Amino acid sequence: MSSTTLHRAIAMALLATGAPAVASQFDYDLYAGVAHSDNVRLTTSRPISQTILIPGINFTWDQQGAALQAHVIGNLEYRSYLGNRFSDQQSAQLNGQALWTLSPRRLDLNVQDYAGIQPLDSLASDAPNNRQQTNVFMVGPVLHFRLGETVRGQAELRYINSYAEKTRDFNSNRAQAALRLIKDLSPTARMSLNLDTERVRLHTTTIYPNYDRHELFAHYVSTLPKVDLDLELGATRIDYDRAGARAHTSPLVRASATWRISARNNLTLDGRRQYSDAAHDLMLRPGTNPLRNDYGVGIGDTMVNPQVFLEHKTELVYGFRGERVSFTLAPYYRKLDYLGGSVYDQRGTGATTALDYRMRPTLTVSLFASRENLRYTTMHRVDKTLLAGIGIVGQRNSHWSWRAALTRQQRHSTAAGQSYHETRIYFGLVYKR
Repeated sequence: MSSTTLHRAIAMALLATGAPAVASQFDYDLYAGVAHSDNVRLTTSRPISQTILIPGINFTWDQQGAALQAHVIGNLEYRSYLGNRFSDQQSAQLNGQALWTLSPRRLDLNVQDYAGIQPLDSLASDAPNNRQQTNVFMVGPVLHFRLGETVRGQAELRYINSYAEKTRDFNSNRAQAALRLIKDLSPTARMSLNLDTERVRLHTTTIYPNYDRHELFAHYVSTLPKVDLDLELGATRIDYDRAGARAHTSPLVRASATWRISARNNLTLDGRRQYSDAAHDLMLRPGTNPLRNDYGVGIGDTMVNPQVFLEHKTELVYGFRGERVSFTLAPYYRKLDYLGGSVYDQRGTGATTALDYRMRPTLTVSLFASRENLRYTTMHRVDKTLLAGIGIVGQRNSHWSWRAALTRQQRHSTAAGQSYHETRIYFGLVYKR
């Protein structure tokens, strides 16, 4: 694991413990568990059975003060593969945003950091030797100014650094500037006109050229008692530095609508059509929330490379939360077309679902499942992946709890050697602050 990533995660945790007590909350969970897999490398043949010792810490920090506002979710974990078949691993996962007010209503400093575990080879299975640490760090000032009673503006400058532990082509330095004009339409609605420009400079440009990204879009936000709307419409242009490389322009659409059907039911529809890349994707989708994972840090599914792609995605999320039963269902469709052509062009459909049932105040049973059909259009490959499991959480007192999980996953792939099935069991103890 990158020492820089680890230091940033630890710094966030230490900053949280030293933050003023007023309007600040820092919580953590210490956990230790044992997982056993009957096919830890997720191979078609010759499966290896392996037991893994997994200690770690989850932490959350929320700060809402006059000078500092922050929200951080993080995880630090160590995996020891008993039997010495695989090297032990350290990992960090972080989703953190902090905003320092340097001059009230005039100047802020924005800091964001996103760390996660992503595959080294996205076309291969999630084996212990197919993981790498990734990190995207962003910092820059935000200048606020007034143009009238209902119109205000923002000018932003950002430095962005993307880093991958092993995929060096992903590493980059970026400079981003933005100008926003914001008008309050009502106490519950506002609209803005946004101009963003970004210069992307890759550390290695032998294969992939540097490029500039320009976006112009209108942004409308409305919050009503039953419905929230968030809509962005505009256009994006990608200009490559390489001689002879043509520019790419596409409409930009990002939309989200949430309907609070009742106090217990809500429905969210999210859709987007946009140019993106792995670094932006890791900021929008930093990875599995470590606080919801049954046995530690989860691996993401981002293709860790510097290529720009055109993304189409639609997702519908239904949620129900009752006194004893909670339920979520989220079907989705995602299409990625890489500029200039790539073996990674893909079409994916799937769904995730989870059901939590509180049998008694100290015992909760969870059923969860996910299904994905992924087609790589250029290489004519189809992967059909199914994961399902059951988990149990028992609360002993306000600090101590235990959890157990049984998970079964399988993949049927048209690519040779990429089909697999695995059964994994887990048991762990948790101490909550």
